[in-house]
Amino acid sequence: MAAKQTKLVVLDMAGTTVADGGLVELAFEAAARELGVEPGSERHEAMLADVRATMGESKITVFRRLFGEEALAQRANVAFEAAYDRLVGEGHVAPIDGAVDTITRLRDAGLTVVLTTGFSGPTQQRIIEALGWQKLVDLALCPADAGRGRPYPDLALAAFLRTAAADSVAEMAVLGDTGYDMQCGVRAGAGIVAGVLTGAHDAARLRADGATHVLATIADLPALVL
Repeated sequence: MAAKQTKLVVLDMAGTTVADGGLVELAFEAAARELGVEPGSERHEAMLADVRATMGESKITVFRRLFGEEALAQRANVAFEAAYDRLVGEGHVAPIDGAVDTITRLRDAGLTVVLTTGFSGPTQQRIIEALGWQKLVDLALCPADAGRGRPYPDLALAAFLRTAAADSVAEMAVLGDTGYDMQCGVRAGAGIVAGVLTGAHDAARLRADGATHVLATIADLPALVL
């Protein structure tokens, strides 16, 4: 059976379309310090290892796992978001090379493009505004818009349902830099689940979590879907 034509492309942000220079780790350090976990401590190093291993997962979910209590998780999340927002405001985010051109080419070819993230809505919008991307894509979604964050399929399925751009989930392509992005795409039934090597996880991790393709960067995506 011939592959379905791609009509909808769901793109991750940090590590896939956006280079943030390791801001997640810097913002986590601020959040951990807010809760009395000092950098350099054994507990801090264990938590940081968890953060690195679970890049792409909804941040509040990560904090719930790390701190246990909901009140502590919420405090950590607020501190994380504030620190990340400050760092974005200081100019620490930039487009991944080829991201803007790729998104423009896809939309010019008639495809619908959606940005997704594990960050909160306000942080996502702060990044979009900092990059001047308000009109670059058709829709931007965060976990609160969809129900659950990655690795659940909700973000990809919300993009499919809200845009009504495709007749089948098989006409959807999901692109990300983490295993959690790959799991999201697989669980949503996307026809293409592609990993890129510009972010958190390597090719082996991406394939293990279901990548149908592994690309060097987002710049390679048009050749795959057009």
